[in-house]
Amino acid sequence: MQKIVKCNQNDYETLIGIWERSVRATHKFLDESSIYEIKEALIPDYFPNVDIYAVSDNDLIVGFIGLRGDMIEMLFIDSDNRRQGYGSMLLEFAKQKGATKVGVNEQNPLALAFYQAKGFRVTGRNETDDAGRPYPILHLSL
Repeated sequence: MQKIVKCNQNDYETLIGIWERSVRATHKFLDESSIYEIKEALIPDYFPNVDIYAVSDNDLIVGFIGLRGDMIEMLFIDSDNRRQGYGSMLLEFAKQKGATKVGVNEQNPLALAFYQAKGFRVTGRNETDDAGRPYPILHLSL
């Protein structure tokens, strides 16, 4: 049975594993040092600043979304569970909670196509990510 559950600090280690497997499957443009740097920042800097919800399938967390106000800050599906509707389920949940904006790495065309298929359109672009790394971010809105 699939359901969406609110996450807390007890879920962080599980979420980090999902994040890393997902990033390694979809973010081929990231080098090892960037992956390590971002991973090390997840618990102290990222997770506490968003409301995290996970999709659970038979009590196994297979993906999660982080929301802050009307912004989707993160959406990751475990690499073995992609293309099964979990991302769409989390996105619809986020929309119901008022999310209308998301940032996507420009070098992640699958994520861009996913959001565009769900009605998002590109409204802006930054040359670097929030930490100043050379990974352009596209800003999307409904």
